[in-house]
Amino acid sequence: MEEMRTLADLLDLQAVDSEIDRLLQDRQQLPALTSYKAAHDEWQSLVDERTRIAATAKQHELDLDKTSGELEIAEAKLAAEQNRLYAGGLSARDADYMRREVEMLGRKNEAMEEEVLQLMEQRDNASEAIGVLDAKIRVASIAKDELEREITESWKGIDAELARKETRKTDILPMIEQDLLDLYDRLREQKDDGLAVGRLAEGTCGACHLRLTAAEQLEAQRSDPPRCIHCRAILVP
Repeated sequence: MEEMRTLADLLDLQAVDSEIDRLLQDRQQLPALTSYKAAHDEWQSLVDERTRIAATAKQHELDLDKTSGELEIAEAKLAAEQNRLYAGGLSARDADYMRREVEMLGRKNEAMEEEVLQLMEQRDNASEAIGVLDAKIRVASIAKDELEREITESWKGIDAELARKETRKTDILPMIEQDLLDLYDRLREQKDDGLAVGRLAEGTCGACHLRLTAAEQLEAQRSDPPRCIHCRAILVP
């Protein structure tokens, strides 16, 4: 009778462990986890894109400052050369040289002015793109945070149930002999479904659900503890 109680306790332990396994699997396979990963990846992609564009915009700003400074110097030089040309007092040769110099400086300034306009347009486009990305990042962040809260709440419920199952397991363990527990643990490790114990009901093993003939049942019960001849699970008559 004591042996039967021990085997019954072992069956209770199996039920608790199966519940713990299920809860752990539920914890790892929450549908929201897949959605969260997709949301996080989208958010991260947007953040990375913003970082890239911000770096480009910063370079445009530096180039704009540099080119604008060079243009100011070039404009001042052009104005000085024009003043010298228009002030008169130059020989025909010097005046011709000065005209060519002024024309060259004018073309150079026009090119620099065009470059400044292009840099300003690039800077403004980058700034606009950053604004659009900031809006998208805020939306993506809200979606990500909502999923994170949903996962946290689900985990709280699962963890609370796990704690109750672990407490129940702690209550059962002292009722089972250590050598039987060791066998149970070994079988649990060997089986993909973790079913190391099954009730023998109407000739059917509760672990593998295969039927045992009368002769097979007698053979199974000759083992200590009784073992299913098909799956080698511990049988509880």
